[in-house]
Amino acid sequence: EIASTVNEELLLQRMLGAAKSDDERLLYLGSALENLRGTFFRQAMFAEFERRIHAEVDRGEPLTGEQLSKAYCEILHRYHGTQEGVMEIDPAYCVEWAYIPHFYYGFYVYQYATSISAGSLFAKRITAGEPGALQRYTALLEAGGSGYPYELVKAAGVDLATPAPYQALVAHMNAIMDEIETLLAKRR
Repeated sequence: EIASTVNEELLLQRMLGAAKSDDERLLYLGSALENLRGTFFRQAMFAEFERRIHAEVDRGEPLTGEQLSKAYCEILHRYHGTQEGVMEIDPAYCVEWAYIPHFYYGFYVYQYATSISAGSLFAKRITAGEPGALQRYTALLEAGGSGYPYELVKAAGVDLATPAPYQALVAHMNAIMDEIETLLAKRR
């Protein structure tokens, strides 16, 4: 996942640099923001749901569709700020858990959120011309599956056990939103 997210970010930067109009920039920025929302925010939400239901099973609690829907709905509301008035959640979405196939495999979805965080930070360092960034990243790619992924990524300069990669991704999302707002304000 890290390799694909680095490539997506590098392509985004290239396309933004070559954009010929604000509309084209808005297209790229909006697409990037939606990708980050779906891969970071949504997958983290999914991981929390998975963790919660696995913990219930580990405690010997039986799971029913009603319990799964209730748990999923609580998480949906919290992540989308329903209580704070950010947005309402249609009750139909509370059964969304039932058709997400990742929930029926080994615990995996968190890796999307961690990978896009690491990938975004690698891409930022590479595009900023940080000394050694490209070399560390290519060494990570060359390592393949030769070691535990966390350790390989850490050796390449991104420690996923610290807040730094996640904070950098949130800052990147905010920068994209700021640029979108600036472009839209020019239209008024």
